Amino acid sequence: MSTTSTDPIADMLTRIRNAISVNHHQVSLPHSKLKEAIAQLLVKNNYIDKVTTITKDGHKQLVIDINSESSNARISEISKLSKPGRRLYVSAREIPTVRQGKGIVIISTSSGIISGQEAKKRHIGGELICQVI
Repeated sequence: MSTTSTDPIADMLTRIRNAISVNHHQVSLPHSKLKEAIAQLLVKNNYIDKVTTITKDGHKQLVIDINSESSNARISEISKLSKPGRRLYVSAREIPTVRQGKGIVIISTSSGIISGQEAKKRHIGGELICQVI
């Protein structure tokens, strides 16, 4: 079975969602700069504990610690918004708020991967990647 996916971000989000549903505290997946940037943004917004990069058999792996063993996951829902067949681009005025500000939307902009709230402050739009609640 191949570890390559046609949509690596959707694969990452699915692995996180599946790990949370079976009460795993850590998930490992193939590394990419985009996945690492998204994971670091989730750490910054306190949705996951930490992200580390390791090398295993000559390949980089991204290890995501979702939560400690004594606590519950802080992510209740994580979903992909833009898909390979239908990309979703928004201007700064069109950036959605998630559950009256209780969640975040992650956006790929010309300034990098940032949260929707940060994009609104900077007045820049981009591609909607995912939403986290």
